[in-house]
Order: sequence, then structure tokens, then C-alpha cells
Amino acid sequence: MIIPTLHTKRLILRAPNGADFPVYRRFYADAKASSSYGGPLRSGLAWRKLAYDVGHWALRGFGMWSLIERETGRMIGGCGIVWPDDWPRSELTWWITQEARRQGYALEASLAAIEWGYASSGLEQIETHMDDDNGPARALAQKLGGTIVAREKFPDGLVRNIYSLPLSSGRHGRTGTRGGIKTINDDHLIANA
Repeated sequence: MIIPTLHTKRLILRAPNGADFPVYRRFYADAKASSSYGGPLRSGLAWRKLAYDVGHWALRGFGMWSLIERETGRMIGGCGIVWPDDWPRSELTWWITQEARRQGYALEASLAAIEWGYASSGLEQIETHMDDDNGPARALAQKLGGTIVAREKFPDGLVRNIYSLPLSSGRHGRTGTRGGIKTINDDHLIANA
């Protein structure tokens, strides 16, 4: 499967690869940064997270992208849609390195992932969920226009609200084609793959 590359105003969302491992290792070693993502993790488990992100695309046809800051070329996190086999629902998820937080990158990447998800993932609904005490993730779900559609128990024993996330292109702009790129709106471009 060819993993599509998405372009936004400030980011490139591209296929994860082995060169991303130092960023994964550093992020997952940081207990504070990775606490909502299963961390802290030792190096070998961070490698498995990267391998999971690469392999998810082959198994499900959707997955995580590595987030690359267009201006600097540095990797600043990950974003995408995942569905672990034992979980009841798919999930839009994201993680941002400490130094890149609070700059709107998670919102920008999530909007592109949602738009790609509705157009190409085969999922009828793009959703997200988070632990009840994860205020920043809940705030982002609300900024994305998410509405609570259910509350479910997950295999880890936690009960979570499920947020349905709307397609944003109707709110943010037009669709069309420009130079071989499908324009979802003025800020989010999807490369034809």
C-alpha cells in the first residue's frame, strides 16, 4: 500500500519510517509528554510503536502519519486514524513533541487527517476518544467540532466518551483540483496517491 502524503499550510504528513525513530524514542521516554500515549516507554517499546504505525497502514488501509514542519523539515509528532484489533472503535489520534506544542499543529494535522479519512479510509464516521482526565485532547476534539455520541468501556477497563468529528471542508473552504493536487480547502491539500 502506498501511504498518501498530505500537505497543510505548515505541515507535511508523510509515511512514518525508520529515520523517525529518534523522535519516537525521545517522545516516549519523556514521562510527562507521553503519559496519555502509554509512556514512558523504554527504547525497544518506542521502536514497536513506530513499527505499529508503519504496519497499521498495510493491515487497515489507514494509519498514522509523521508530522514534518514544512519550514524546518523537522519531525514534530504524529497524527492519524488507528483501530487496534481489540478496541471497539477507530480513533483519530495525535502526539506532538514538547517543543512543538501549543502552536496549533495538532489541530492543523487533525483537520487534514479527518478530511482524508472521510474521502479515503472507508470509515463512515471519524471519531476520537480519550481518558476523562485528558483536558487538552478533549479541548481539541471540541475545536474540531466533535460531539459526544456514546460512552463506552474499552479493553483497558476505562470508560471513555466517543466524539464524532465532522468533515470540515464545508466550514473552511472549497474543493477542487489545482496542479495535480486535490484541494480540500485553502489550508489543507491532499496529494493524489
